[in-house]
Amino acid sequence: MTEVRDNVKSHSYNLPDLGSSEILRYSRHLILPEVGLDGQKKLKAARVLVVGAGGLGSPLALYLAAAGVGTLGLVDFDVVDLTNLQRQVLHGTKDVGRSKLQSAIDRLRDVNPHVAVEPFEVRLTSDNALEIVEAFDVVVDGTDNFATRYLVNDACVLTDRPNVYGSIFRFEGQASVFATPDGPCYRCLFREPPPPGLVPSCAEGGVLGVLPGLIGTIQATEAIKLVLGIGEPLIGRLLLVDALRMQIRTVRLRRDPECPACGTREIRALIDYEEFCGLRRAAADELTAPVVRVITPLELAAKRARGDDFDLIDVREPHEYEIARLEGARLIPLASLGATVPTLNRDREIIVHCKTGARSAAAVRELQAAGFRNVWNLAGGIAGWSEEVDPAVPRY
Repeated sequence: MTEVRDNVKSHSYNLPDLGSSEILRYSRHLILPEVGLDGQKKLKAARVLVVGAGGLGSPLALYLAAAGVGTLGLVDFDVVDLTNLQRQVLHGTKDVGRSKLQSAIDRLRDVNPHVAVEPFEVRLTSDNALEIVEAFDVVVDGTDNFATRYLVNDACVLTDRPNVYGSIFRFEGQASVFATPDGPCYRCLFREPPPPGLVPSCAEGGVLGVLPGLIGTIQATEAIKLVLGIGEPLIGRLLLVDALRMQIRTVRLRRDPECPACGTREIRALIDYEEFCGLRRAAADELTAPVVRVITPLELAAKRARGDDFDLIDVREPHEYEIARLEGARLIPLASLGATVPTLNRDREIIVHCKTGARSAAAVRELQAAGFRNVWNLAGGIAGWSEEVDPAVPRY
């Protein structure tokens, strides 16, 4: 065990030597008294797990590799999409359609061939998380959903691994260090997850492309500090970043003695996190809710070609309408649909669309509850229309 790393349970008992090319490569580290030769050896001996090779995982993995972290674990099972490239700088245009892990491995090997990358091309679940997490010294959470965040937190608490947390949305981000011996964990801050659908995803709400670079770099900094045992990590502090106003502040956090994970220790094993976050319940509610009738983009195109009489309603936001629109669609943002119901003709067929179909499905249910009977949801939304009918309509 490396004695200076009080917050890190290390698998490294003997520090490895640095070769002459490594000494040259890391020379700007070596002349820092806080790092020095021993510190760089600690980095080389360290095993850091990065969960997610997307927006946060990109700067995380790049800077940890460049810093000389000896072994990087990467968990991801997604493929590179064109929409990723606005923020996921680990990947390039040539990687579109490739496995994110394969793309990441190629890029990281180019950044630093001295770093070993251990890929896990799987979905992190309650069945595999403990085994994966326990094999590393530090875990850095680059995920984008609540179920996996709670899973990562609980796995870190149960295995005594620090959890370097980060999250982003639109222009705002957060970072902290959870699950250390004396600090709080993620559940101390967020005891219960929000209801499903309450917080939009980045695909629905958007994110400033440089924001994951800011937060991910902060996470990488915290992971390096933990490995080296230097500075003041974000233990017991939540860093809040407002990129739109370029304001950064910290909020003090305390361990909650009633926290079921790190307080009372009620959680002794990993649970069903989709159930905990209400995802299975939401799916069951979908089955018992009134049927949302669906029309495909090709069927809608055929109706328009025949000159059928119907109303087409777009429930996206005005700024989305400016990006791409369907000819003849009436813009009624979902939040204002209820107030607009009296202006709609109940006797006419109504087809509703959004970006991908989720918001429009909610709009169909709202109209059904208001007494409308002949209402349809456009499957896949305007994105589906662009893919199946008219590629000239921009995808975003």
